[in-house]
Amino acid sequence: MSTITTARSDSMSGGQAMGWPIRANHPLPAAPIRTLGRVLAQDPIDPAPSRPKFHAYLDVAVVVVVLAGTNLIAHFTTAWASIVTVPVAALVLLALVRRRGLGWSELGLSPRHWRRGTLYALAAVGLVLGVVAIGAALPITRPFFLADRYATISGALIASMIVIPLQTVIPEELAFRGVLHGTLDRAYGARGVFAVGSLLFGLWHVASSLGLTTTNRGLSGFLGGGSLGQILGIMLAVVATAGAGVIFTWLRHRSGSLLAPIALHWSINGMGALAAAIVWHTTLS
Repeated sequence: MSTITTARSDSMSGGQAMGWPIRANHPLPAAPIRTLGRVLAQDPIDPAPSRPKFHAYLDVAVVVVVLAGTNLIAHFTTAWASIVTVPVAALVLLALVRRRGLGWSELGLSPRHWRRGTLYALAAVGLVLGVVAIGAALPITRPFFLADRYATISGALIASMIVIPLQTVIPEELAFRGVLHGTLDRAYGARGVFAVGSLLFGLWHVASSLGLTTTNRGLSGFLGGGSLGQILGIMLAVVATAGAGVIFTWLRHRSGSLLAPIALHWSINGMGALAAAIVWHTTLS
C-alpha cells in the first residue's frame, strides 16, 4: 500500500513540476460509451436533444382539426351532442397532448401558478362586474342585454352557474388557452400563440353566432335584419371574440395559469346572462 501511495505522490508531484493542471476532487465527465452505433451512457450535464419542430407542427395540426370537427358536431347535429361534445373533446385533447409530452406548466395547470392566477382572476372579475353594471344601467347600451334566452331570472341563474361554466367556459379555456396555447407556443412562440390562437378562437364562434341578430333585440335594431344583418352579426362576433381571445391569452401568459382566463371568460358570459335577466325583468315591469 505504501508503494502505491508513494508512486501516486511522485506522479502528482511530477505532473505539477511540469506545469500540468491537477484536479484532485473534480473528475472529468464520463465520455459517452458507444456500442453498435448507440450511445449507452452520456454525461448528465449535456442537455437533452430538442424536440423536432415537425412534431410540434403536427401537434398543432391535430389540435386544430379536432377543434374544427368538434365545432361542427356541437352546432349541426343533435341537442345532446351540443351539450357533451366540447367538454369531451377538451378532455381528449388534454390527454393526447400530455402523451405527446406537454407539461402541466405548458398547459396552464401547474399548481405553482395558482396563487398568481387567483390574483389575476379576482381583478378580472371585479373589472367585468363594473363594466357590466355600467352597461346595463346606461340607456344607450341597455338594449344590447335583451337576449331572449336570458329573459327569466331562473334561466339566467342556471345558465350562468351551471351551463356556461361546464359547457362553455372551462372546456373552451382548456382547449384554447391550455392545449392550443401549449402546442402553438412550442411551434411558433408567443407571437404565434397571440395571433393564431386568437384568430382561431374568433372563428370558433362563427357557428354559434348564426342566429345572433334574431335573438337579440339590441343587435337586430343596430345591425338590421335579414341576411345582411346576419352576416354583420357573424363578423362582429368573430372580431369581438378574437379580441377577447387576445385578452384571455395575455392573462394566461402573464399569470401562467388557466384560472385567470377562466374567470374573465365566465365573468363576461355569466354576468352578462344575469345582467340580461335583470334588464328584462326591470324592462317588463
